[in-house]
Amino acid sequence: MPILDSLIGPLVSIIDKVIPDRAARDRAKLELLQLQGSQEMQILETRMSAIVAEAHSADPWTSRARPTFLYVMYAMILWALPMGILSALHPATARAVSEGMNAYLGSLPEPLYALFGTGYLGYTVARQWGKAKGTDR
Repeated sequence: MPILDSLIGPLVSIIDKVIPDRAARDRAKLELLQLQGSQEMQILETRMSAIVAEAHSADPWTSRARPTFLYVMYAMILWALPMGILSALHPATARAVSEGMNAYLGSLPEPLYALFGTGYLGYTVARQWGKAKGTDR
């Protein structure tokens, strides 16, 4: 399981950075090691191999789908800058735009947000795996 072996190191490193309590960190690492041989880990490995295959695809639409999605999300976040200026110049207009955006974003289905989180995590892990393997810079 070469993908699994290269994932354990980065996951342990993430656990070390994210979980401040030493005992909780050790429990998380133990659970990760127990998960290593389980069916859930095999499913994770299958998913990760699909993500890596997509990232290395010769088709530019396939290999760039996740980064493009992230760029769209970053653009939405950066939209706060012009909205701040608009808010200073025309508070009522900025309020109306904000209410419209909140209504729109609130109407998006929850699975779409889950898809974003999964895509973001998958892309991040695939990039880390590629860097660890030496195929990505």
